[in-house]
Amino acid sequence: MSEREIFEAPFAEAKPKRKEPKQISFRVSESEFEKLKRSAEIFQMSVPAFVKSKAQEAKLVTPKIDRPGAVEIAKQLRAIGNNVNQMARATNATELDSNLAVNLTAELQKMQKELNQIWQQLN
Repeated sequence: MSEREIFEAPFAEAKPKRKEPKQISFRVSESEFEKLKRSAEIFQMSVPAFVKSKAQEAKLVTPKIDRPGAVEIAKQLRAIGNNVNQMARATNATELDSNLAVNLTAELQKMQKELNQIWQQLN
């Protein structure tokens, strides 16, 4: 066996390991592409993912929140999480006054109710 054959042998049998090995491609006009792009953006999907979903007759559900809204909600949730972590650090670092404990518990319950209301609006 030559040096070249030795080197190429392991690669000759290698096949791409794809979950879906078949590929379909087709051409569309500029206006058709723009329409597909707008539709995909509504569902927060890429154009290929949108076209594949439509081809598979998947039921697509429009998100209740647009992308900028979702980013803003995530930002606010991070801020709330940071506040809760700061409260936890403060309570763990010192001996907690009973009045402060009652106030913190009330604030946490209030936050939990508000977050549950937000969650209900998102679902």
